[in-house]
Amino acid sequence: MNEQIELIARRIRELREILDVSAEAVASAVGISGEEYAAYENFERDIPIGVLYNIAACLKVDPTVLLIGEAPRMSAYTIVRAGQGISVERYKGYSYRALAYNYKNRDMEPMIVHIEPAEKAELFTHKGQEFNLVLSGTVQVCFGDRAFVLNEGDSIYFDPSVPHCQIALDGAAEFLTVINE
Repeated sequence: MNEQIELIARRIRELREILDVSAEAVASAVGISGEEYAAYENFERDIPIGVLYNIAACLKVDPTVLLIGEAPRMSAYTIVRAGQGISVERYKGYSYRALAYNYKNRDMEPMIVHIEPAEKAELFTHKGQEFNLVLSGTVQVCFGDRAFVLNEGDSIYFDPSVPHCQIALDGAAEFLTVINE
């Protein structure tokens, strides 16, 4: 497990303990088993972004607090310069840069996702709606029992409560994703 995921897991545990909320209560609120939650908090498993946002909601903090340990400060606008943002490597071959991390009370989470080719990827679900726009490369979006191949400039808007994942085809790829939970 990489160092960033370990730091996020430690922040979750510390905040949960400060707030005097049991691990079982967080797991129940997030809709996962106690064993699955314990694996996340003990940095034995990568925390899917949807689960991270649900944990933040349960603990009544902005997800940025869990990601970097600081609360967002901007309320009218925020600017993130090219190549900047909070970078998080979820696992080898999948990383993202959060682009609105410093904006308080945001309704959307825009991110640039970088993926390397892989034979398969784990399917995820989360609440809300999701938009993906391929910036470079070719991305296969697996959605339920369907798969769509998107090239540079192509986009998809979908219901992320359906199991889904993105896989890079023919080399590395980047896409903009905007998640509204």
